[in-house]
Amino acid sequence: MELQQLRYVLAVGDTRSFTRAAKQCFVVQSSLSHQVKALESELGVRLFARTSRRVELTEAGAAFLPAARSALDSAERAAQDAAAAAGEVHGHLALGTIPTLTAVDLPRVLGRFCHEHPHVSVSSRTASSDDLVAAVRAGEIDVAFLGLPDTAAPRGGRYVRLADERLVAVLHRDHRLTGRRRIHLHDLSEESFADFPAGTAGRAQNDAAFTAAGLLRRVAFEAMDTALVLDLIGNGLATALLPAGVVPERDDLATVPLGDGPQRAEYLMWSDFNPTAAATAFLAVLSVQTGLSVQTGLSVQN
Repeated sequence: MELQQLRYVLAVGDTRSFTRAAKQCFVVQSSLSHQVKALESELGVRLFARTSRRVELTEAGAAFLPAARSALDSAERAAQDAAAAAGEVHGHLALGTIPTLTAVDLPRVLGRFCHEHPHVSVSSRTASSDDLVAAVRAGEIDVAFLGLPDTAAPRGGRYVRLADERLVAVLHRDHRLTGRRRIHLHDLSEESFADFPAGTAGRAQNDAAFTAAGLLRRVAFEAMDTALVLDLIGNGLATALLPAGVVPERDDLATVPLGDGPQRAEYLMWSDFNPTAAATAFLAVLSVQTGLSVQTGLSVQN
């Protein structure tokens, strides 16, 4: 049984197609099919039921895949650890970030990280804080940048509080409140808002602020894409509460401080359960680039 055979079987299992699996593995389909058949012959079972149009896992295949994935992960981890022992970091770094990250200049940090560790590949996922926390806990993401209400904290991993800030009102340049030195939530109670989807942490902090003030508001647009939210405001369709750092200088936008606006905290979170060499190296670079005490003063919650 060879590691390449395991990679091919996992690719077929994930894509449910020999053609797509071959493209994913950058190999001709005939070679991939031959290796899968050779492995099936060695195991004495069929892993896939297939026709010219359809591929499905057999019962044996469904039982084989989890262990095969674990074995491949362990082999790749062994190679990474050996490289790290030799002074080189290899492998993959999976990052997660909210769309409103302001506490860290992530492109600058990644530039330094990639310069120091050129053998590490990097992927990034943008999602809500709740989804990112779940992904860290599940081992799908190594490091995540979060935004949570200032009374909350990540659970299920290690974290550092990066920054605290009060959100501002983002208005169309011709809005009646533009130019004010400061406004309050009751000034916005009749507005149509653009906000993150209901149930997300970014939305919850805004809803909680209006509820605490005894006010109702109408959210007319929901979106995870900050650029879309800003364009809605620029077209006079909505108002939003956002961190000032994510609002670019545009002729059609204006920001006004909120005296009683919601406050949020930005966090760095990661799992200390068997961290990869790439994740450890990224945290080290982040510490140097930002001055954060990533290795000390940490809190853990389960």
